[in-house]
Amino acid sequence: MNTREPAAFFNKKEDLKVECSLCPHRCIMEHGKSGVCGTRKNVKGNLYPLNYGKVTSIALDPIEKKPLNNFKPGSMILSAGSFGCNLKCSFCQNWTIAHELSKYYEITPKALVKKALELTSDGNIGVAYTYNEPSTWYEFVYDTSVLVKEAGLDNVLVTNGYIERKPLEKLIPYIDAMNIDLKAYTDSFYKDICKGRLKPVKDTIEFAALKCHVEVTMLIIPGHNDSIEDIALASKWLSSISPDIVLHLTRFFPNYKMRDVMPTPRETLENAKKEALKHLSFVYLGNV
Repeated sequence: MNTREPAAFFNKKEDLKVECSLCPHRCIMEHGKSGVCGTRKNVKGNLYPLNYGKVTSIALDPIEKKPLNNFKPGSMILSAGSFGCNLKCSFCQNWTIAHELSKYYEITPKALVKKALELTSDGNIGVAYTYNEPSTWYEFVYDTSVLVKEAGLDNVLVTNGYIERKPLEKLIPYIDAMNIDLKAYTDSFYKDICKGRLKPVKDTIEFAALKCHVEVTMLIIPGHNDSIEDIALASKWLSSISPDIVLHLTRFFPNYKMRDVMPTPRETLENAKKEALKHLSFVYLGNV
């Protein structure tokens, strides 16, 4: 465990318990216990991040792979992730690092920024926090993003949007672009399949769209969130924020605990795109 200093955003309770206030779960932990995300642990009445400076995956990617199609297209970005996630999606495409303790190596924010600067000659524009859920890597992401901006580079957050407002308000001045997952447009989907709620994600999208460039991704899963009615509702809602918000409709492939669901038919994606374009200016298909 990294005991560099206590985590950000928690409240001390009686009997050495703590309440994490980083995400809407607001986990209450006894001494020795971790929360839903598995990355924050109560040690004698203080909460500590377990993944600070621990990188499980790093690569120089095209910005379009995040996916961000309308933010500095054609550029590259140094992408880094740790482990942990605060949702429990049955269809998780990155479950090996989101829900299992993967192999990692340690790096400091300063070293990661140095690497990002070294790669500018290869077209790198900054750092993307991705692969796992970056909000569960909050302290490292914040410390690094401050240095990235000081270096004149960009920060990109690829996130599920499941974060409380105060942590987001502290971080977002350093974030240039976000891709936010909208898992579905029904609260029942979030509750049953992701073990979360829809409203906090909508709140994050609305707030972030006022502060930085935002694109939204919907993974279309046959029989679960692929109805034209839900696509229409989601698209109308996004357009009420701004019709220029980019929507990515992504093809599902069997994975994790949803190996019995077929890949998304191309026709389903095309129909969803046609519906979404009634309300939004930019709709792209992914994984096709």
